[in-house]
Amino acid sequence: MANCSVSGGIFNKITNCFEADGIRFILGEHPTRLLDEVDILFVSPGVPLNIPFLREARARRVPLCTETRLFCYLCPAPIIAITGSSGKSTTTTLVGEFLKAAGYKTWVGGNIGQPLIGHLAKITPQDRVVLELSSFQLEYFHSRLNRGASASKFAPLLAGWSPTIGALLNITPNHLDRHSSMRTYVRAKRAVTDFQKPDDVIIMSLDNDVTRTIGRQFGDRVRWFSIEAERPKGACLYQDQIALLDENKSSQPIIHRQEVKLLGVHNASNIMAASLMAREAGISIETMRTVLRRFTGLSYRLELVREHEQVSYYNDSIATTPERMIMALRAFDRPIVLIAGGRDKHLSWEETARVIIHKATHVILFGEARDMIAQVITKTGQDIIIMQTQLHLCNNLTEAVAIASKSVAPGDVVLLSPGCASYDTFSDFMERGDQFNQLVAEL
Repeated sequence: MANCSVSGGIFNKITNCFEADGIRFILGEHPTRLLDEVDILFVSPGVPLNIPFLREARARRVPLCTETRLFCYLCPAPIIAITGSSGKSTTTTLVGEFLKAAGYKTWVGGNIGQPLIGHLAKITPQDRVVLELSSFQLEYFHSRLNRGASASKFAPLLAGWSPTIGALLNITPNHLDRHSSMRTYVRAKRAVTDFQKPDDVIIMSLDNDVTRTIGRQFGDRVRWFSIEAERPKGACLYQDQIALLDENKSSQPIIHRQEVKLLGVHNASNIMAASLMAREAGISIETMRTVLRRFTGLSYRLELVREHEQVSYYNDSIATTPERMIMALRAFDRPIVLIAGGRDKHLSWEETARVIIHKATHVILFGEARDMIAQVITKTGQDIIIMQTQLHLCNNLTEAVAIASKSVAPGDVVLLSPGCASYDTFSDFMERGDQFNQLVAEL
């Protein structure tokens, strides 16, 4: 008998279809009596490990797993896996495009798109799989999670796992509303490196303090990418070209930055990381160059929505942290009208406030974190002799776009880069971005 604990009246219409297969639905509750008959518990990564039901499961030594970990255990094809605090989706998609252009049947999933476990029967050893993995998912890739669990028959599934080719792009503070500390957040991310074999490869940023420190532990397994430096077998910027380096640091240019359609130095780093993974997978530079010349990026990530009355409107709704907002602000050398706010993730705003003051002429704030962000900007501005940034507080995104459209001058950029989660008003960052796109289209 299998148990599936879900909520919502919509499931009442489908439970009868599953009862014949021995599947029982428990709706709207998590009764601990279910643990009396459970051999292993599969958990949605979005569910915190500290909820009472999971605490009780661990106290009873019931092993925990997720469908993503099960997929990696069962998948017959080579897996490339990517994690980091930012850039995961763009890099994952780009690696997938490289592999497809090289002729591989390629499956892209994990924390992006649809779960791949439903496609297992179609995946062959000749295919290639590219996974984006979040810190929530990677918590279940650590063997320590089930230390002490009664899990002998599931031991191979519950052992630590890392990919043959992996990437830890960067680590900056994030999800501290979910993880108990920065240390536990970093530990979760390290699942992509800590269980590799000696011949495996990990791609990491030399420019990020945390990944630079972690990578030094792995010696020749690391392929470094950097805007600022050159390392053997790594990737760098060479004479304003994105280039790969061989073991002697000889440059192999891929593409000039002016040919790349993605904005921002952070996207140059994403391209470097993706190119290093592609090289490790046997993809030619010519194939990479062809893909990069046509790759326009993903929605909600510095996406140009519209040019209206000589003003450019950009959607960066994916920016759910102050760090990502900084990247977006630094991608432009034009005056910026910034729209920001939402639900705070308990992250520091001091550095972001300084960048806002230097880059934005107007800041329009909405959502739960509105007043907090305004206070940090105001306090930071007191240290500046002349603060030219104007603050506007409003109730919602509709008002924010209206104020922005009245605050611009020809040549300006209106940038939605919230720096916060969307859950105070929207179901996710995509719904927030879609509303922005609609509002801009209606101007």
